[in-house]
Amino acid sequence: MSDESSQKITTKLDIARIRALLPHRYPFLLVDRVTEIELGKRIVALKNVTVNEPFFNGHFPTAPVMPGVLIIEALAQAAAILAFESDKAVGEGTQRVVYLAGIDDARFKKPVVPGDQLVLHVEIERIVKNIGKFKTTATVDGKLVAGATLIAALQPSPPQASAAE
Repeated sequence: MSDESSQKITTKLDIARIRALLPHRYPFLLVDRVTEIELGKRIVALKNVTVNEPFFNGHFPTAPVMPGVLIIEALAQAAAILAFESDKAVGEGTQRVVYLAGIDDARFKKPVVPGDQLVLHVEIERIVKNIGKFKTTATVDGKLVAGATLIAALQPSPPQASAAE
């Protein structure tokens, strides 16, 4: 019996679509492309790590390593894309944001360095109301570099503060 309810998007999500979904901007947008998405289930996304990343200036100048917290952030952004694309009940153009509420079982297995392509794998464990739980892993060249279970609150974006405030 085939699973007709599984909705796999075969087209890739490019940076324009990612920017439409996420409020993050340079230097904090950490997803470059989505290569696979199965709505309500899973996503595979990419982060190309270059020597020009601003965090490498101080982490570490003579032996650059991507901070683990930014790998977790990239995974959280991929989870947000999956949640937002899967939630067709929310109108197009509605700005939303994901607040990271918890990180469980985080493990870092191998350094991520300039020239690596970080492949972000995220699966929805569950979403109840506006709280989601996601199983995540990050790989480079097919080898596990990091993983964690993320808990996040999916919220409407806060109103923009005016310049006069």
